[in-house]
Amino acid sequence: MTVKYNIISYLIGEGFKNILKNKKSTASSLSIMCMVMLVFGAFFIIGENVNYIMNNVEGAQAVQVNFKDDVTDEEAKVIGEKIKKIEGVNKIEFISKDDAYNIAKSTFVDDPVVLEGYEDIFPPAYVVTFTDLSLKDSVQAEISKLDGVDTIEGSDKTMEMLMKITNGIRIATAVLLVILIFVSIFIISNTIKLAVYSRRKEISIMKYVGATNNFIRWPFIVEGILIGIIAGLISILLVGLAYNVILNQLLQTETVKLLELSFVNFSDMFNLIIIVYLILGSGIGIIGSVMSMRKYLDV
Repeated sequence: MTVKYNIISYLIGEGFKNILKNKKSTASSLSIMCMVMLVFGAFFIIGENVNYIMNNVEGAQAVQVNFKDDVTDEEAKVIGEKIKKIEGVNKIEFISKDDAYNIAKSTFVDDPVVLEGYEDIFPPAYVVTFTDLSLKDSVQAEISKLDGVDTIEGSDKTMEMLMKITNGIRIATAVLLVILIFVSIFIISNTIKLAVYSRRKEISIMKYVGATNNFIRWPFIVEGILIGIIAGLISILLVGLAYNVILNQLLQTETVKLLELSFVNFSDMFNLIIIVYLILGSGIGIIGSVMSMRKYLDV
């Protein structure tokens, strides 16, 4: 147990020493990694906010389910219970015959006599919102099968546009993540290659005296992990400060006030961002280290 502990502490200690020994390459690697992670963080936060806004807009998108003329308010409420149970339905709002008449009446404020005598022609209806706009067609199909339902009205073009925008943002974020991961792996692997190259004779001697590849490799893996984690923590701090400053300024603009837009607080994203950054940083460090060591451990 003591031997194992000593080996682990030795490998970790060597990883720290490598960072301190190669100050220039470490500083260079940290700078570039921070830049890459800051770009990723910016796009990640933009993506989260756009998704948040889109979800709010999606939640406001609705269809109106109109019933046949002979359907009473009580019958409509029974049908409403069935609509609630359909998968993809978020919430429903009942519009009684009187409500429907009053809504119609409000459009003829200047000429109220137009609707006199037509109080009973307005059937009840439901305004239905969705949990996910992609389920819109299936929800409408299920509602249309219910007895008493006459027509379903909605802004299909708006919904389709919102779905395209949301999907486009998700795809763009995923593509960007993949590109940034490859760039980061390249940077880390090249940085560690310099450290490995400067110690190639030492590595050769260690191999001759019987050191295993894993024993030689681990200090460099630790170095890569530490560089990734440190870069991630620095980036989180910078991204958080910049986001809060920009958000406070943005909330003061007339456009945001007029559109009544709301954004995600950084504190709400913090746990997710720190997990993503730490996994990303340490993962890139491990892969970069393993790749940079191949050449020297095969000889």
